[in-house]
Amino acid sequence: MGRSMTRWITDALASARRGEALAMVTVVGAQGSTPREAGARMLVWPDRFTGTIGGGSLEWQGLEQARRMLEQGARRHALQDYPLGPLLGQCCGGRVRLLVEQVDAGSVDWLEPAAAARAPFTLAATFEGGGMHRSVEPAGLHQNDNPRVPIPEVRRVSELIRPTLPRLAIFGAGHVGQAVARAFAPLPFHLDWLASREDLRPEAGGTRAEILSEDELEEIIEAAPADTFIAIFTHSHELDYRLARAALRRGDLSYVGLIGSRTKRARFEGRFRDDGLDDAAIARLTCPLGVTGLKGKDPAVIAVSLAAELLQLVQEAPE
Repeated sequence: MGRSMTRWITDALASARRGEALAMVTVVGAQGSTPREAGARMLVWPDRFTGTIGGGSLEWQGLEQARRMLEQGARRHALQDYPLGPLLGQCCGGRVRLLVEQVDAGSVDWLEPAAAARAPFTLAATFEGGGMHRSVEPAGLHQNDNPRVPIPEVRRVSELIRPTLPRLAIFGAGHVGQAVARAFAPLPFHLDWLASREDLRPEAGGTRAEILSEDELEEIIEAAPADTFIAIFTHSHELDYRLARAALRRGDLSYVGLIGSRTKRARFEGRFRDDGLDDAAIARLTCPLGVTGLKGKDPAVIAVSLAAELLQLVQEAPE
């Protein structure tokens, strides 16, 4: 159950180091139709929580169990099955297995190497003698828990953790740029928001984009780390062209998206060929950008469409 969002690790580590009362609720098994997938989790303090396992009755049950564990103190972990239809009255109808565990000073032993990891790894929980032991292991050892295995027979659950968020660089701070920045703010991407001074028209008031010259924006693309996602929607077709050309000259970017119509793409393709780009390089361009079939020129629609497209690409990437 691989996930790239690892903010919870640094939050849990900071809390454990402060000696705060904290519990973690993790979906370690999911079968059928469920509100969230395996790997979804919440961090729960006595007075607040972060994250979600899908809302509704399931989330309420997880919060209650976590807070009872914090209040009582004696129990360190609990595995619990939730058939969503008959037990919780949720319409999903699937089956979820939750692991609720205390996180405290002793958890620093596994949280520190997890926070320091720079490559995918396995986070495992091993059950023996009524206790549970967390460990950080090589990435190849992960396995999903089958929620049909009776809980007394479960000896281990584990998940693949990707500590590095996919990097997305967006170019432009007009209506579309702002909508895209808002859409991606809560999503599991490292977002770089960049724009030129000419992008700062009235609709870009209050922008948080980094403002650079057009030459500097092109240099950013040339120096971007391999596998970066690039999305371009500036104020100027000419700048769009320069940035797209710089991106297509590289063969190691995960995505090159350009706002515009098929007509704009056709015009740019002719110019790309004149500038020496071959068909393979040009084929890496996504224009129009966004998921196929979702039409609409409203900036919010474009932003949602792009977010859906990139989330699909991330999920389809090989482990």
